[in-house]
Amino acid sequence: QVRLVESGGGLVQAGESLRLSCLASGFDFWITSMGWYRQAPGKGRELVAQISSIGTTKVAESVKGRFTISRDNDKAMIYLEMNGLRPEHTGTYFCNRAVSFSGPTPYASWGQGTQVTVSS
Repeated sequence: QVRLVESGGGLVQAGESLRLSCLASGFDFWITSMGWYRQAPGKGRELVAQISSIGTTKVAESVKGRFTISRDNDKAMIYLEMNGLRPEHTGTYFCNRAVSFSGPTPYASWGQGTQVTVSS
C-alpha cells in the first residue's frame, strides 16, 4: 500500500542546482518522519537528509550547507533542494520513512528513485 514517487533528477554540471520531489501515499504521512536516501554507483544506500513530522530537519555532514529538506503535509510531499552540486553527489535518490540517522527504519517498499548525475 505504501507508494513513493520521486522526481526532479537530471544531468547537471558541477555547481548547478536541482530540486527533487517525492509524493507519498498509503500511510499516515503527517505523523511520519521522512528522509532522502542516496545510493551512489557501487555503494549502499545512505540517508542524507531527514525531516520530522513537524518540520525539524537534519542533514548529513557531507551535504551540510548545500542540501535543504522540506515537506508539505497538506500535499503529502517532501522536497530536496540541492545547491552547488558536485560529482560526489551523483547517485539515485529515494524518499522513505526516516525516523533518525542512527535508526531510520524505512518502509520495505521503495519507489523507483530519481537519478542525479553531476559532471565535472
